Amino acid sequence: MAEIVKMPKLSDTMEEGVVAEWHKKVGDQVESGEVLAEIETDKATMEFESFQDGILLYIGVEKGDSAPVDSILAILGEEGEDVDKILAEEGGKSSGGDEKKEEKEDSDKSEDKAKKEEGSKKEEKPEKKEEKKETKAPAKQEEKRPAATSETSEDGRLKASPLAKSLAEEKGIDISRVRGSGDNGRIVKRDIENFREDKAVSPTGPAVATRAAVGEESYREENVSQMRKTIARRLSESKFEAPHFYLTIEIDMDNAMQARKMVNENSDLKISFNDLVIKAAAVALRQHPQVNSSWQGDTIRYNDHVHVGVAVAVDEGLLVPVVRFADGKTMSQINGEVKEFAEKARNKKLQPQDWEGNTFTISNLGMFGIEEFTAIINPPDSCIMAVGGIMQKPVVKNGEVVPGNRMKVTLSCDHRVVDGVTGAKFLDTFKKMMENPVMMIA
Repeated sequence: MAEIVKMPKLSDTMEEGVVAEWHKKVGDQVESGEVLAEIETDKATMEFESFQDGILLYIGVEKGDSAPVDSILAILGEEGEDVDKILAEEGGKSSGGDEKKEEKEDSDKSEDKAKKEEGSKKEEKPEKKEEKKETKAPAKQEEKRPAATSETSEDGRLKASPLAKSLAEEKGIDISRVRGSGDNGRIVKRDIENFREDKAVSPTGPAVATRAAVGEESYREENVSQMRKTIARRLSESKFEAPHFYLTIEIDMDNAMQARKMVNENSDLKISFNDLVIKAAAVALRQHPQVNSSWQGDTIRYNDHVHVGVAVAVDEGLLVPVVRFADGKTMSQINGEVKEFAEKARNKKLQPQDWEGNTFTISNLGMFGIEEFTAIINPPDSCIMAVGGIMQKPVVKNGEVVPGNRMKVTLSCDHRVVDGVTGAKFLDTFKKMMENPVMMIA
């Protein structure tokens, strides 16, 4: 009996998913545990395994398209089962989906076009027939020209639906430069509608970018990724719902720099300044549980465990993998975890267990030369700490002006949970840890 496979909810914040890749096509046998498709969530691209055996009878979301959680992703069953009946019961589209609709539109448009051409032929005078033949010839050459770069059929003709060709002509788009997303690279209506000049197919294959001429206005638009949509929604909610206030403190980094240098010179395991920051924050959180907390509406949750989220930049935005029980880990252990998370984030291989459960977040832009900034609280945390770079500047020590190394950090606090004094005490403890790194080891 046929079973409907629905778009899975692969993260706690996922509302819709994009099919990045299908590993099976209609008619293929699928076994339980086999990877059916790759789904792009708001945080990563994840492999989705089938939970049942059967033949893939229907694909409800084409590659590159998005669909809400719990919508029809596919149907598995036995060969010959009536898919249309199942979709009708679910209130879904017919098994032909958009392609059938497009074929109908193609047929209607082609029929209208044929009628118009037939009418125009009747009105043509005999002496113009020779002229018409001359104007048609270049059109045929133009149609065959892209055979070397675009998906073509066996006879060398460009594979595109009649509606796509008509739409391209209306929009003035060279259809030979459009990438097809239909079966076997066939160009369909959505490819024309989503066509962008900077992603066009060049005569040799790859996409070509265009540059505006001097004095000519130009721009490009890109579809918003699932990750960027979620970042926008969650941080907007945080900024407007949580009453933020900010506390900034400057830290003497001379001892931290010396300690890091000694560790890296005498050990195979290297540590970074970010590892020192994570460890110092984790130890300080253990001493100030009010900061290691979250607003729950009717209650405030004070966490006994310390899970530090570390903001990692990727092309689409920011991911926040979590170093769990950070207060009980060595700096070399923290270093290894953060490096692994960064690699997984760049390759979109982070799993839900990697990014869920943070109780506090650190955002470090010091490596980019940023001296000081503020960060928006990452829900459900009540605080986030923004870390700037280490700057060499003149400082006063023992009544003399000497060169010193200073770092600024800014704590963003949710005033519903954390008061100014509470945040200040946390930063004071954090500062002591950073200025005396031996305290983190003892």
